[in-house]
This record gives sequence, C-alpha cells and structure tokens, in this order.
Amino acid sequence: MEVSVRNVRKEFDKFPALHDVSLDIRSGELIALLGPSGSGKTTLLRLIAGLDFPTAGAILFGDEDASRKSVQERNVGFVFQHYALFRHMSVADNIGFGLQVRPGASRPSKADIRRRASELLDLVQLSGLENRFPSQLSGGQRQRVALARALAIEPRVLLLDEPFGALDAQVRRELRRWLREIHDQTGHTTVFVTHDQEEALELADRVVVMSQGRIEQVGSADDVYDSPNSPFVYGFIGDSSTLPVRVENGQLWLQDRSIGIEAKGLPEGRATLYFRPHDIELRDGCGGCIAGTVAASRRVAGTRRVELDVGGARDRIEIELPVEHPAGTNGRIAFRPGKWKVFPDTRALVPEPAPFEDTSDDKDQEIERMLATTF
Repeated sequence: MEVSVRNVRKEFDKFPALHDVSLDIRSGELIALLGPSGSGKTTLLRLIAGLDFPTAGAILFGDEDASRKSVQERNVGFVFQHYALFRHMSVADNIGFGLQVRPGASRPSKADIRRRASELLDLVQLSGLENRFPSQLSGGQRQRVALARALAIEPRVLLLDEPFGALDAQVRRELRRWLREIHDQTGHTTVFVTHDQEEALELADRVVVMSQGRIEQVGSADDVYDSPNSPFVYGFIGDSSTLPVRVENGQLWLQDRSIGIEAKGLPEGRATLYFRPHDIELRDGCGGCIAGTVAASRRVAGTRRVELDVGGARDRIEIELPVEHPAGTNGRIAFRPGKWKVFPDTRALVPEPAPFEDTSDDKDQEIERMLATTF
C-alpha cells in the first residue's frame, strides 16, 4: 500500500506542529521517521494512523483520500512503545483481540482466530507461549506479542511508535534484526518512529530526518550519513566536529591561515566546517592543515577520543585516533579531514523539545484510548 502525505500542516491550539510536510512512502517500504523530541515525527505518525487529523493538506492511501477516515477505515496496525497488552488476557487472546472485536459479518470464527494467532506466534518465534500472560514475559517477548497483534488484522500499513524505546540496549539490537527479517517476510508498508540514529540507519530502507515540524532530508542510510544536506542533518546523524572558518579566495581559512581545503563556489565570508571525528588523516607538519593542542584524551572501546584546542575553548573539536596513539595532554596533533562539508554562516543546532509534544512516560490513558480506537 502506497501512502502519500501532501502539504500537511498540523496545529495544536494554533501552535504549528507540522509545517507543509510532504512525503511519498512506497508500497512494501520500511520507513524511519527520525528526529529529536519536538521534531514532529510522532505527530506525523498519528496523522497517518488516523489518531489525529491534519489542519491542512491530505493523506492518501493509494489513490484514496484517507485524511478524514477513522483508524478502522484505514485498516492500520499500531505498535506502541510500552506494549499496551491486556494484562488479563493470555498471549493468544491478545493477538486475536483485533479479530474478536470485529463486527459480526467480518469476524472470523473462533477456530480461524486461534489458527491465525498460532501462525503469528510461529512468525514472531513465540510458539508454546500462547497460554502465558504478559506478566510472565520479558520486555522483548511482550513487544513481539504486540507486533503479532498488529499483524493479526492484516493491516494495509504497519505503524510503530518508538517500538524498542522501553528495552535495554542488547534486546533492542536483537529485535532490530528480527523486525527487519519480519518485514522482509511479510512485505508490509511499515513506518516507525525513533530518535535512535543507529536504529534508523540499520533498519530502514529510507530515513526521514525531521526537525522542528519539517522534513530536513529523505534518503537511504548512506545518503543521510555521507551526504547530509543541512547543518542540522550533519550534526544530528552520527558524530561530527565543527569549526568556524572563513571562505576567502576559494579557500578555507582558520583565523589567519589557510587550512588547505578548497571552497570553490561558496560565498566569501564566515562559514562552518563539518567533518566526522573518525574521518581524518594525521599529518607530520602543518603546511595547510588543522593543528591543535590535546586538551583531553580518553579511550572509547577500540579507539581513542581526543579533544583538541585549535584556538580557544570555543574552537575545541574532537577527533578519533587508533587506541595505541600516544596522545598526551598538551601534545600537538596536526590533521586534515578526509571528507568534509562547509555550510555558510550557520552551525548545527539540535532544537529544544517543542511545547506541543508530550515526552513523559506516563501515557496509560492515551494508550487505552488509542487501543479502543484502533481495534
């Protein structure tokens, strides 16, 4: 099922949560909505689901305008961060709930519902646990049950809101691989919300990077990591270091010296140089390079993170070196970035959470309302 978001605006008490957002989601695609708190990603997911309606613009399922249709009419499956399983129901009954509450004419028989629940338990690798209750399951198992419940209704679109946010890091990594396998087997059009960059880059066919109610960039993991199109995307996706520079005569200058990086085609004046801390080349001397004094050095797993002072506290940057590098405090290091990007007159800023987005963990009442609406 293709989904098109066309020029959508959403306001809450006249506060704009989304500004003229457009996005085309291909049938069978796994899309990640990635951004910090307040970026509008959850609002966009809720509009696709039918849990909220746009102030302006349209949402299409295929050629059908679904902008004002209910969740049931859209036939979407929804997976919540906090599982939202019914504690008094067994695993099998939780999975079959969406089928059990269908109107009489479209409700499958009890035998068919049991068969469907059994098939999905096999799919999510929980066979033999159908008679257990949620309290008897681990967090990862509960989230598998929640996904099975969403799939039971055979949704046209599968939507996941921070599906692994309540789990520890090791379980999240395991479930990411598992979810990708499930998606490849079922072929559902899937949209999931996350603030975890690693999760989005590993899982999604395409990543939609959002900031302050707008889409900054849409592309593959390679696109958004290797070719960020804005200071925000460069600063938000992966680690980055920045330096204030000056463009002069097609070259980049740091204070009173050229650093050997061409800047042809850029307007002259102040700019910001962006590069990845790991993507550097060490130099013996500094004829056209960046040099700084080691302010701090620490080991991080198999690498050494070094903080360099290249001209004052405001110009401190971080680079990544081999763990055996003898980077001592007050030592001098010269380098050049292997890859870089220059943006005129700006620095990457991660926005503060916007006032319309609820970032609290206590969402039980909203979850109950969503479930009642969804099924």
